[in-house]
Amino acid sequence: MDIRTRQLAKLVVDYALKVKPNENVILSGGIEAQEFLIALYKEVILRGAHPDLRVGLPEISSFFFKHAKKHQIEKFPDTFNYQVQKAQKYIGISTTSNTRELSDCDPKKITARQKITRPITTYICEGRPDIQRSSVAFPCQALAQEAEMSLTDYENFVYGACLQDWNKIGKRINKILKKFQKGKSVYLIGKGIDLKFNIHGKLAKSDLDGDNIPMGEIFMAPVRESLNGWIKFDYPAIESAKEVTDIFLKFKNGKVIESTASKNEDFLKEMLNADENASYVGEFGIGLNPKITKFTKNLLFDEKMDGTIHLALGAAYKDNGGGNDSIIHWDIVKDMRKAKIILDGKVVQENGKWEI
Repeated sequence: MDIRTRQLAKLVVDYALKVKPNENVILSGGIEAQEFLIALYKEVILRGAHPDLRVGLPEISSFFFKHAKKHQIEKFPDTFNYQVQKAQKYIGISTTSNTRELSDCDPKKITARQKITRPITTYICEGRPDIQRSSVAFPCQALAQEAEMSLTDYENFVYGACLQDWNKIGKRINKILKKFQKGKSVYLIGKGIDLKFNIHGKLAKSDLDGDNIPMGEIFMAPVRESLNGWIKFDYPAIESAKEVTDIFLKFKNGKVIESTASKNEDFLKEMLNADENASYVGEFGIGLNPKITKFTKNLLFDEKMDGTIHLALGAAYKDNGGGNDSIIHWDIVKDMRKAKIILDGKVVQENGKWEI
């Protein structure tokens, strides 16, 4: 076993989740993460806790969405819900054997299923102090191909982004976070963007608690009806194996009033119409991980990329002040290396460089 796999397991178990004796810990991941699941299982056992394995298999999801009947789509997963309610910690591993597995599945079925399972996902993400989760990256062949890297290069990229001196990096992140916690208004202006909005600054957060690994962002909720202007996203947004490119959004009083894309525009509009709040923004985030400098088509990394921001259509996190409730939370990344971030009338970042 790669020693870095053990180091990553310890980062999750000890730093992010601080697993204690007798806690129930769900380990959820695909067969591609077998080595990592074993490492996590061992670490949880050594902490005196109780690991509970959930291993996903290739092609199961695509078969379900192609062949499941209405009553199967609408069946609430009671047994999984019971398992989650009895757990204190949840570890979700981000891997796949095929990044396009759901590309020919009906998005309406996927959306319908998300509505049914949403209470569980919401509880996992926002159920503190009853449950704490960590979503963690692990290198695999399919994700290496998406990132246009060899598996060896992708392994070095993943471990490099995750296994850093987080105490040192955290000082920089917290310095920037404190600035935004005192802020009220944001203006993003430059190549591909002219967008103004207010924020719930006091409730801005960092991800240094390890909810996601790699860490490396700050995020906050915009005031729901405050967004006015437009944005052209440089990077594709990927959801349910659909890749939507060249997304343009125009906002008026918080709501998307115009939307276009050069690829899968129909899917973009489907997402915006998922419910009455899907066309509002629930999150404004800023990437701050110094080891992530390349777009890889994996949001767990891309939203942390230095010199970028991201907006999430749909749900706002409760800890950020809420303000928007939706079945979707769709993060889309924007390059800011030819633009400015202006906070309360003062430039705090220009061309990706901080002036704080």
